[in-house]
Amino acid sequence: AINPGNSGGPLFNMKGEVVGINTAIIAQGQGIGFAIPINMAKELLPQLETGKVVRGWIGVMIQEISPELAKSFNLKDNKGVLVSEVTKGSPAEHAGLKQGDVITGYNGKPVENAHTLPRLVAATAPDSKAKLDVVRDGKTLSVEVTIGNMPQTMEEAKASPEKDQAWGMTVQDITPELAQQLGLDAHEHGVVVSNVQPGSAAGDAGLRPGDVIKEINRQKIKSIGDYNQAVKKNKDKLLLLVKRGSGSIFIVLQTNTDG
Repeated sequence: AINPGNSGGPLFNMKGEVVGINTAIIAQGQGIGFAIPINMAKELLPQLETGKVVRGWIGVMIQEISPELAKSFNLKDNKGVLVSEVTKGSPAEHAGLKQGDVITGYNGKPVENAHTLPRLVAATAPDSKAKLDVVRDGKTLSVEVTIGNMPQTMEEAKASPEKDQAWGMTVQDITPELAQQLGLDAHEHGVVVSNVQPGSAAGDAGLRPGDVIKEINRQKIKSIGDYNQAVKKNKDKLLLLVKRGSGSIFIVLQTNTDG
């Protein structure tokens, strides 16, 4: 068991071998704790000798590919990870990665899920080159990216409310006051979700007040007018690009066709 005060200490198996480094416990659980695998820790030993740990970074927000997203992006399966945002000025942007790209491989290794890619990138030395296998609009391409240094912090923005529309959510234009409240760029486009009705399509899909809808079915949304037009054209399913906090995600809304 991992007890208070054990954090940072070695985790042994029954043979007395060090298999991890203790990190945290679940206070409510009985003997449940977490540890860093020793093989992951060993990768950092050369850096620890210099007194500083540096992790690789490319500057993308990624998400798992659900069956609904795979269908919306015309993918054969849900292997890989979906790029929901590319950070401005990041190595990914300089390499030409785009929102909607699907990363399936990294330096010849398959990217199975959203846990695999960050680990592989973090373990790559900054300033070195990495090859990404990318699916874009049904075509497979190879993208070379120069790894950068992982930033120290990523700030999260706050959320706020108010106006009206379908799919079980209320939206409104982004005013200068709202942009300031949400920590958005003064020229940010989109509409803000100010209310979500529980049990609605928006509620079931996980939309939240404060989310900014930037695209509907890959069409940019700049105002309530754009939003209304896009919603009228698509009555069964919407593919939304949503800015949430400091990142972006794709969300699929579907009407409830059951009974």
